[in-house]
Amino acid sequence: MARLAATAGTVCQRDTACLNRSEQFLAIRTNSGRIARPFDMTDTKLEQYFTMNRLFVDNLTVLDFSYFHPKRGVVGESWIVDVELVGELNDEGMVFDFGHVKKLLKQALDNGMDHTLVVPTQLAGVEVIHHADSDMIEIRYHNSDNALAFAYQSPRDAVYLVDAEQVSIATALPLLQNHLNSLVPSNVKQVSLKLRAENIDAAFYHYSHGLKKHLGDCQRICHGHRSRVEIFRNGKRDFDVEQEWAQRFCDIYLITEDDLLPSEHQGLTHVGYDAEQGRFDVWLNPKQCYNMNSDTTVELIGSHICDQLKLESPNDHWLVRAFEGVQKGSIAER
Repeated sequence: MARLAATAGTVCQRDTACLNRSEQFLAIRTNSGRIARPFDMTDTKLEQYFTMNRLFVDNLTVLDFSYFHPKRGVVGESWIVDVELVGELNDEGMVFDFGHVKKLLKQALDNGMDHTLVVPTQLAGVEVIHHADSDMIEIRYHNSDNALAFAYQSPRDAVYLVDAEQVSIATALPLLQNHLNSLVPSNVKQVSLKLRAENIDAAFYHYSHGLKKHLGDCQRICHGHRSRVEIFRNGKRDFDVEQEWAQRFCDIYLITEDDLLPSEHQGLTHVGYDAEQGRFDVWLNPKQCYNMNSDTTVELIGSHICDQLKLESPNDHWLVRAFEGVQKGSIAER
């Protein structure tokens, strides 16, 4: 077997020959890209691995979530998920039925990190409080001056904890991948994930919000998206205006004004509400918030941007395509 280019490390950045090294994370270059996976194999076993059947599904799902960052605050993010399965053929001549892949693995991902607040538990200043008498969880963050800079409480399922100092693809990937490997049938020997952000060559922003009226997971008070925005002025794309709104909404938390509450934490803005899943509250840096006099659905975000543009330039015709994560969104026209 010809030697394959591989890289040692939890997430791969460069190629090097290291097939003889065991108990490491290797990233093997495949037709679908580089995918990190754990190995503890001799060269012979590794060769056997690559003679097995391999199945891939690109764009299996998109994880839309928010994560806490000590400087940026609550940051909305969207990661596209590609999956590869390696294993033996079953009685049907398949590694795993595509329909089952999409149902089982997508559902597991959607019920995990998707639409949660992701918290790095090893970040200095972060405190996680579990309530034994309820399903509630609290998150607090004190900055280097020991001042409370962020507080949060919600039902436990609305939070995803990562045992690391920061939230990144490198720190989240092993958790997601290990969980999926526990779900597949015995003929599937390895499930590998590739997480990636959408390639956007124009204006985009990260935003977070909560929709208390929603009956699904969008009601969770801290979930978000990494979203492009396209703005047309008199039928022509206006890249300058797009950049202005991308800056305005950079790492923003969008607040429905009706959800604003008096804050017991000095210097922090309190947003809270009761929803179908339970009680949600968050205390945020007011400089990282933007108030809207409506709910913060993508339809109303697009309408809000378009209305503001019309107020500023009433003689122009405006069309706004506001995205919610990847390849979906709303259109507003004035």
